Amino acid sequence: MKIYIATSNKHKVAEFGEMFQAAGLPCEVHSAADVIGFEAPAEDGGTFEENAFIKADALKRKVPFDAYVMADDSGIVVDALGGAPGIHSARYAGVSGDGADAANNAKLLKELENVEDAERTARFVCVIALDCPDGRKVAFNGKIDGVINRGAKGVNGFGYDPLFFLPEKGVTTAELCASDKNEISHRGRAFAKLAEFLKKQK
Repeated sequence: MKIYIATSNKHKVAEFGEMFQAAGLPCEVHSAADVIGFEAPAEDGGTFEENAFIKADALKRKVPFDAYVMADDSGIVVDALGGAPGIHSARYAGVSGDGADAANNAKLLKELENVEDAERTARFVCVIALDCPDGRKVAFNGKIDGVINRGAKGVNGFGYDPLFFLPEKGVTTAELCASDKNEISHRGRAFAKLAEFLKKQK
């Protein structure tokens, strides 16, 4: 089974690679970086699912016809900010590249500096879109609830992980090891549904 992941984000590729291995799926996994001539499309959808399919559909046109193509769109939804950053999570501070995570985290902390602890509730949301060789399109959803910490803790993960605190575990998602994070994360929960689907395919 050939699967192409519509991202060049090395952190996401590594996470998904670990998930495929842990799930025991016999897949030949490629990323968008392996596809010559692929240019990432503008993510101008209004929802996580729309953006995920925009990416998957764009890559599907560039890969072998018998391959599956998956793309995820994910972000952090903060209640006190009316759901922001939401679908704009990756570019919340208007910065791209290596400095984006630090800039996004700094902006989020600034926006919430006067918000009481009890009102800092948030959730990570992920939608994985899958384009199948036979033309079917399937979406898989996952989420995890937590609160926004008042400072960064932990060195694992990426994005908003150092700020996303899990009260039931007493740590941020950046303090979890990769296997523990993948088991409970929004991306891990969406992937678990994807894996069950793929195991039933021939």
